[in-house]
Amino acid sequence: MARGMSMRKTTSCTATRSQRAVPRDARRLGWALSVALALPLAATVIMPSIRAQTAPVAAAAAKTNIDDTWQGMVPLGKDFRIVVKIAKAPDGTLKSLLYNADQASRPLLIKKTTYQGGELSLTIEEMAVTYVAKMSPDGTTLTGEWKRNDTASPIVFVRATPDTAWAIPDPPATIPPMAADADPSAEVATIKPSDPDAKGKGFGGAPRKFQTRNTTLDDLISFAYSVHSKQLVNAPAWMETDKFDIVMQPDLPGAPSVVQVKSMMRKLLVSRFGLKFHADKREMSAYVLTVTKGGPKMTKSEAEPNTPDSFFFPKLGNQANLVVRNATMDDFVHGMQGAVFDRPVVNRTGIEGRWDCMLKWTPDETQFAIFNLKLTPTTDATDVPPPIFTAIQEQIGLKLDAQKTMVDVMVLDHVEKPSDN
Repeated sequence: MARGMSMRKTTSCTATRSQRAVPRDARRLGWALSVALALPLAATVIMPSIRAQTAPVAAAAAKTNIDDTWQGMVPLGKDFRIVVKIAKAPDGTLKSLLYNADQASRPLLIKKTTYQGGELSLTIEEMAVTYVAKMSPDGTTLTGEWKRNDTASPIVFVRATPDTAWAIPDPPATIPPMAADADPSAEVATIKPSDPDAKGKGFGGAPRKFQTRNTTLDDLISFAYSVHSKQLVNAPAWMETDKFDIVMQPDLPGAPSVVQVKSMMRKLLVSRFGLKFHADKREMSAYVLTVTKGGPKMTKSEAEPNTPDSFFFPKLGNQANLVVRNATMDDFVHGMQGAVFDRPVVNRTGIEGRWDCMLKWTPDETQFAIFNLKLTPTTDATDVPPPIFTAIQEQIGLKLDAQKTMVDVMVLDHVEKPSDN
């Protein structure tokens, strides 16, 4: 998995060190705001304030059931018409899906839905949102507080009727995945110097048009080989300063997986940057990931076999909220060392398979340096999460130890500035 990202990867990959892997609310639903990436290329965290829907709604017969279609206006950069469909299973449990009525997108599964005593509670992990609302006596509206990160705002959802229900656009057509045993190369590849005034950086794009923006060769190698920059030995200084925008299209049909995109990038590094290296081991400061005595507390992924992993931060600042889906332990390690830490992370868990988990902690000044965060200690809050070393043990049953250890490295024998397109 690429570092820092976010996220769900169709052909989008997690962002590198100076892009926050934060799937943004709109991005998680496929909403195109002002960004290009399923990972946006210059990622920022959207902090929505939610206001009540003011459009008139046709009167509905008084109802008390919650399993129905509800809709309201949500400003996410601009106003979006949001639809929440709540269904009741035979066992009485509730399942909810969140739709965008203004963009062709796939619905977002709401993690937890409860309704008791006229009060609805929704937990939307991917957006770091909770919504708690009371139903009106006539059963037509839900009035409550939408809380994202440290911002709480009022929002009203109204019960849709046949006359008032918003039409939901069909989701975008799905490109079939590339054959699992395919090893694509870049049929078309362009490399251009980045705009000197460009901010942020990122990896991702459409299923058959993988892009990077404002990325150094150091970033590209780290992404392609899933290594930390400190694992690159003999790197010339320009590798960390010269920045490039890259577009690659595969020469084989289908949507490439993250593994296949990384293979394409490795071939591009050889053909256009003249990369030559040999593997070695060096002793250096690293974090070693192991399992606590109580065992892991993660959830086994139930995703389909071809579903990509995701690693993203719905919230990032004085508090870090991380969501991991369908990830191996190597994916988790690569994401942590790419986005969070100032040194490599070594996987010694021995855990196989793919997992889901969430992690909340309070970062210190050594973490997320690539994002240039201005962290301010919060001393007056009562719900401040613990440091990551405590959080990772308590919340997911793993353990991080800082120690000197032998780490795999790439010793660069040759590299050069890219050849012309």
